Amino acid sequence: MVTTGPGARQVPAADDGADGGGPGRVPELLVLLSSAGAAVAAVAQPFVLGRTLDLLLRDGDAGQWLTLSAALLVGEMLLDSLTSLFTVRCNAGWTAAIRSRAFAGLLGAVPDRARSHTPGDVGTRLTLNATDAGGAPAARAALAASLVTPVGALAALAVVDVWVAACVLAGLPALALVLRAFARDTGASVAAYQHAQSQIASRLLEALEGTATIAAAGTGARERERVLAPLGELAALGRRMWALHGRALGRSGVLVPLLVLAATAVGGLRLASGALSVGGLLAACRYAQLTAGVGGAASLLGAVVRGRRARDRTLELERLPALSYGTRAVPPEGRGALELRGVRVVRDGRQVLRADGVRIPGGTTAAVVGRGGAGKSVLAAVAGRLIDPDEGQVLLDGVRLDRLSREALRTEVSYAFERPALGEGTVAEAVAAGPRAVSREQVWQAARAAGADGFVRRLPHGYDTPLPAAPLSGGEHQRLGLARAFAHAGRLLIMDDATSSLDIATEHEVDRALRRSPRPGTRLVVAHRPSVAGRADLVIWLEDGRVRAVAPHRDLWHEADYRAVFGLGGTGRVDGTGGTEGNGATEGNRDSSGGNGSGTGGGTGGGTGGEAPAPAAGASRRTEPEEARP
Repeated sequence: MVTTGPGARQVPAADDGADGGGPGRVPELLVLLSSAGAAVAAVAQPFVLGRTLDLLLRDGDAGQWLTLSAALLVGEMLLDSLTSLFTVRCNAGWTAAIRSRAFAGLLGAVPDRARSHTPGDVGTRLTLNATDAGGAPAARAALAASLVTPVGALAALAVVDVWVAACVLAGLPALALVLRAFARDTGASVAAYQHAQSQIASRLLEALEGTATIAAAGTGARERERVLAPLGELAALGRRMWALHGRALGRSGVLVPLLVLAATAVGGLRLASGALSVGGLLAACRYAQLTAGVGGAASLLGAVVRGRRARDRTLELERLPALSYGTRAVPPEGRGALELRGVRVVRDGRQVLRADGVRIPGGTTAAVVGRGGAGKSVLAAVAGRLIDPDEGQVLLDGVRLDRLSREALRTEVSYAFERPALGEGTVAEAVAAGPRAVSREQVWQAARAAGADGFVRRLPHGYDTPLPAAPLSGGEHQRLGLARAFAHAGRLLIMDDATSSLDIATEHEVDRALRRSPRPGTRLVVAHRPSVAGRADLVIWLEDGRVRAVAPHRDLWHEADYRAVFGLGGTGRVDGTGGTEGNGATEGNRDSSGGNGSGTGGGTGGGTGGEAPAPAAGASRRTEPEEARP
């Protein structure tokens, strides 16, 4: 069992067994049976051929033996064909199952625990590694069946002539040592090879995402060198694996002929003494070849080793820690009151968030502000239980989030992110996808609230346009993500950089639409602009991973440290309309689409929706809200 972190549920250690997550043992068993059947037919043939030859040399009736020999030959061919068919089906079934389980583990994992795997690394594990791992069960079955041939051949050889069998048996330990060394050395090389593949894939995807930057900076050659840097290691590891494979085949290729030659010599002496017939000598030579053929198992053994190493890599995704859920529901009369009690989040031994006694009254809008790395996204993740805190509790309408059922949690808490994943359906399907059943009319309303209705209706098929065929800008893509969040909004809506690609005017319209929404609820907005903070009822000010204050924006604006969060210095004051002025740059100066409450101001709203008048000079600041603001 695997458990990681508080709130993580136990995940059974998945393997290739029939545990309901794959095709089970049946396909592997079919490969084993067909392979073993072909091996039995191959072992029986030398004896039948030897018997047939002896009868023909003595002018005996060999008709039945000839028929049996032909039947064994045809049977071996048919069983080999069935083995190929079952192997393909087994590989396909297990590859699909392993890939699905790894993907499900990734999607169900605590997000910050999954981030350690880059997109390129995940892609390698879900494609190349899953394919190798999916081939392991069939390879394992074929390897087990391949032992039938040497074991059966040795037993048959003992029946034909015990001295020849003793000669062959004496040489088998040398072949076993060759296979053992091959399996041991190959395992380490395969693991390193797969890791190097993952590095190249990760760096390539990073380069593809930044093609415009690379082209503008003229760093293509440097980037190419960075992406291909592991290629030398990959080539060296590849050569090493081929060398190990070639060495095993070479050693077995020397040992097998020597063993067969020795067996033939002993058989010849037994024939000269009259203890062995001509047919018996033929059978003995063939059985010696089949027994020594254990060296040919190197290829299957390599596939099993490679599959095991690949399976270890896919299991890392499958066993990522996931959140557990309770059984409770939120009280029906609640409006989304949020409270953080003694919350601590620690990563790599460093405290990245500390929040104690933070209370957000239901139905209010709270902006989360702070410098880069202050812990804004961590707080947003904790508030909606994308992650569990290492210490403390988060409550929604008085109920701890970790005691809510999955349905209750994801129905009442919705998210909007900077880069939403919309899928590949139509625009309407992307907006409607979520925990709630959303009607077409609700899709339109959500799109209008997010400022997306206009550009969606200009698409070739409007809301029925497939997303891959919709030429969307970054801001339009973000607005569709907002529309989906609005369509499924419950008591708590968390917007983590969800308006970063919107201009100030559009952002303001989105805010107005939210305030007009008939569905009451609390909104937690990660903000980078003072205009956004100014329109919020409360501001949660983070500094170095801790909550420094919770108060209205107009109260906090008097502090130079707070203004510095937005890149505004000086002794800026708050005027009666909510604009800002002082000897530092303002939001209005940085974006002309915002309001200009007092000529050059507008940082906190101004003409496009300023905040309430500032309090009298000397009004005290609060670190926690005492009651809900109207």
